[in-house]
Amino acid sequence: MGQKVHAKGIRLGYTADWDSKWFSKRDAPALIEEDQTIRRYLKEKLRLAAVSKIVIERAGKYLKINIYTARPGIVIGKKGQDIENIIKDIERITNLKGSVNVSVLEIQRPEVDAQLVAEAIAFQLERNIGYRRAMKKAMERSMQGGAQGIKVMVGGRLGGAEIARREWLREGRVPLQTFRAEIDYGFIEAHTKMGRIGVKVWIFKKEHYKKSEREIRDEAAKLIEKERLEELSKQAEEGKINVEPIIPIEEEPETPEIAGDLEEGVKE
Repeated sequence: MGQKVHAKGIRLGYTADWDSKWFSKRDAPALIEEDQTIRRYLKEKLRLAAVSKIVIERAGKYLKINIYTARPGIVIGKKGQDIENIIKDIERITNLKGSVNVSVLEIQRPEVDAQLVAEAIAFQLERNIGYRRAMKKAMERSMQGGAQGIKVMVGGRLGGAEIARREWLREGRVPLQTFRAEIDYGFIEAHTKMGRIGVKVWIFKKEHYKKSEREIRDEAAKLIEKERLEELSKQAEEGKINVEPIIPIEEEPETPEIAGDLEEGVKE
């Protein structure tokens, strides 16, 4: 049987980073529960703001929260009122008065963010749109957005069937076992009238430590130029081509206009 592992968890420390950045031996269980409470609160409050991930950093009594969203205007609100309310609520949850900092970071390409793609598919399933149509449309947008590969899996009572099943589609390359491959993973459950339908998305963005086509072309151009210069120098040494010495042209120093004006004033 295949041994399944989280696409991000297996890459932690290599090409992926932690969503919670702090260390505490004594208060670890309480802080883990507090992180989950903060994330549940923010996901519920900002469910229409297309929030991809929430990174929590702690240093002593200071708490910093980075919210990655495709709609920063909804999170910040009019004149920053919504973000101020969020900070007050988090201070109440954590009992940290004046030590909470919340930053909102915009996601430039939401079509290649696995969590946002999964949420878009789940939203369409809740509106009774066909699962195959929703999957193919999301995959098409991701591939057009620059993804090298995408895999989508849905499971549950698909189409209102009595027996639950799983369906999946893939386009491009999705090398799940390659550690240097940057694979983004997203999961969410769609709440339909027939029950819950799980949606999983894997998106292959790029491969680390591997040169792109542009870098290969640039290196090839430099190599060709180097070989051409070596060939010309070899021909010049053999006397096949005449190389004229370059004589630098010395420019005469210009007399400043101010000095000329001063000389005229002295003559007068």
